[in-house]
Amino acid sequence: MTLQSKLRYVGEAFAAVVPNAYHYFRPADNWPCLVWQEDGEGDSLHAGNCKAEQAIHGTVDYYTQTEYDTAVDAIQEALEGIRAGWSLSSVQYEEDTRLIHFEWEWTVAEVHEEENDG
Repeated sequence: MTLQSKLRYVGEAFAAVVPNAYHYFRPADNWPCLVWQEDGEGDSLHAGNCKAEQAIHGTVDYYTQTEYDTAVDAIQEALEGIRAGWSLSSVQYEEDTRLIHFEWEWTVAEVHEEENDG
């Protein structure tokens, strides 16, 4: 699968759970919102002196003014749904914007479409 296909798949998963989902940038005063980006290659698989599978590493940030926002669980479920390796790396309150800011790191090597039994 191509790099661009993997990125589209990740972006679509986030957009499905948070309507204000953006790639690379955070618009001002549009809360809640999610911003995701890829930042390089993760632990890829090499075999026979070739890259057998490219893993992509990135971050996703979610900004909200709502304590106990249910979108946080939906974001983690979206990461599980695309079988990403992920970890919640930071939760902080930003005093200047009055936002709660969640940050996850994720890695996707292979995207997994829903299994079709038929």
